[in-house]
Amino acid sequence: MSDKAATADGVSRIAGTASFGLWDRVRHWRLNATLVVGAALLAVVLVVAIAAPLLTPYDPIAQDLNSAFLPPGSLGHPLGTDNFGRDELSRIIFGTRLDLQIGFISVLFPFVAGGIIGVVTGYLGGRVDTILMRLVDILMAFPFLILVIAIMSILGPGLKNLYIAVAVVNWIPYARIVRAETMANRNLEYIQAAVTIGATTPRILRRHILPNAIPPALIYVFTGMVLAIMTGATLSFLGLGPQPPTAEWGAMIAEGRQFLLQAWWMPTLPGIALLVVGIALSLIGDGLSERR
Repeated sequence: MSDKAATADGVSRIAGTASFGLWDRVRHWRLNATLVVGAALLAVVLVVAIAAPLLTPYDPIAQDLNSAFLPPGSLGHPLGTDNFGRDELSRIIFGTRLDLQIGFISVLFPFVAGGIIGVVTGYLGGRVDTILMRLVDILMAFPFLILVIAIMSILGPGLKNLYIAVAVVNWIPYARIVRAETMANRNLEYIQAAVTIGATTPRILRRHILPNAIPPALIYVFTGMVLAIMTGATLSFLGLGPQPPTAEWGAMIAEGRQFLLQAWWMPTLPGIALLVVGIALSLIGDGLSERR
């Protein structure tokens, strides 16, 4: 066989392998129904949150006592009204914005802080690693929600204090995940080679450790968002989150529980909204986990 024929044969094999790999990936993505369904649900929720003012003509906090306790299906109020005559659909839609905001912000800062702490302590080790991990062990000895409630009881109710309370506690899982991945990668041959050729520690962390340590933490982000949204709703239910008349699902459930027999839709419909968002984020997290 001539050199040209051999070269062409080699190229065709490589191309065939590459195309097979690409087709394999496409087929795997198509078969990953968990991720697709979760992403579709979340996309619908995001569209509802962004287009909230366009989807309902009512102000979510405007009261109309003459229209109180209208059941779902009433003229002009497809999901009914609450005890103050406020439109339930409007309050659920605008509550979507607030609850997604709580989930995003309550995860963003802990993810960044926990990632930095995890990669630095996992790579450098030493006394700083020992001290921080002992702090993590102490904090993990207490239930997450109990710690958040304790901090909120000190800071007082309100949305800003909710962010602070969740962020103070929520960095722990990200730090642990990134630290474990960093420790698993720091002694690999390519890291040792980078050290041998004189690469600086910041460069090694940025170019070699982070790309491998961050993906598992990113997968956990969706689980963390579910936890943050549920925590925010729980705190609002207890009166420690956003204060009335703010449209927030946990606060709506708290307001409606005393009217459960008279107006079942008041606590039930916000609860269903919480369930849908939690399922969407959980499915995305599970789908990404299957992809790893």
